[in-house]
Amino acid sequence: MSMTRRTMMRGAAQGALAAVLALGLGSMGLPGLVRAAVPAGGAAVEVWKAASCECCEGWVRHMRAAGFEVTVHTVDDVTPMKRIAGVPDDLASCHTARVGGYVLEGHVPADDVRLLLAERPQARGLAVPGMPQDAPGMDMGVGQPYQVMLFGGAGGPQVFARH
Repeated sequence: MSMTRRTMMRGAAQGALAAVLALGLGSMGLPGLVRAAVPAGGAAVEVWKAASCECCEGWVRHMRAAGFEVTVHTVDDVTPMKRIAGVPDDLASCHTARVGGYVLEGHVPADDVRLLLAERPQARGLAVPGMPQDAPGMDMGVGQPYQVMLFGGAGGPQVFARH
């Protein structure tokens, strides 16, 4: 089968993106990668989001106001990051982040992130599935309850917090 130059370049670009994302996920504890240090002043959060997503910006402001150091990576498609991070499809939201060796999916409140980092459960991370109207960054104030799910641990996803 012959490859066109375009096909070859597309494959090379996808491979390079995968390598960059994988190397950037070292603090998630993926095999063969080095864990990143968490700065003393506040936990470092890296978030991957689409340029057009305003609620993601609201969540970033929420995390910064809570004392987290946030680095934002704006991408055309967050789906590859979700796949690499191991986010189950049924727990997906609009942005994916990492902090202290864990994955954060969606509008996880800063207090729940602090609790996660203090307790250090054996899990991949926390998720707020979908886009609940009262979650940080959405801030619609309509009284919609939502759950924060712990995922990637023994026994499958389980409720970590209720809001």
